[in-house]
Amino acid sequence: MSRVRMLRDEELEAYGDIIEPSKKRLGFVPNSQRIMAHKPELLEGYNALGKAVMNQTGQSISPSLKYLIANAASLAAGCLYCQAHTGGASARAGAEAEKVAALYEFESSDLFDEAERAALRFAQSAASVPNMASDADFVDLRKYYTDYQIVEIVAVISMFGFLNRWNDTLATALEEEPIEFASEHLGGSGWSVGKHVIGEAAE
Repeated sequence: MSRVRMLRDEELEAYGDIIEPSKKRLGFVPNSQRIMAHKPELLEGYNALGKAVMNQTGQSISPSLKYLIANAASLAAGCLYCQAHTGGASARAGAEAEKVAALYEFESSDLFDEAERAALRFAQSAASVPNMASDADFVDLRKYYTDYQIVEIVAVISMFGFLNRWNDTLATALEEEPIEFASEHLGGSGWSVGKHVIGEAAE
């Protein structure tokens, strides 16, 4: 259960403009933001960062690859909350559910091409503690991605580094939709809801 109380809908009314994009994208207010809202300037800052990182331009990698990278980073960090969220987000962004489920074996699965493997391999290295990203990883990335895209990839990994630490530390309760997606598509690879169950905040 969440270790800090999640604010209720009526307590979030003052922050509706900040939270609305997430609610529109997901169909619900993420519980991570219900906790962030205890410190409104953090909620505002995080959402501004998220908008900048996930914004699509003509130079961007695809939204589905962004979320697959986020999922790979969350796997490396061990955050079950973010694995469930990024798995579902990858599917909503256009990745086949079968491909999301196969992320655990992206190196050998024929569902992934070499460019995707390079990005996912890098995500796992960069999200590890201690950081395992190397010069060789960047040589590999440059075979497929521009500097703009590499910066974008690192930005996704870094933002989810914050979210992985946030949600894993707070044991943020998972919402129904990501639980359903992860149970159906990620459970076969060892995913479980773990400590991210619905309940009152620990006292």
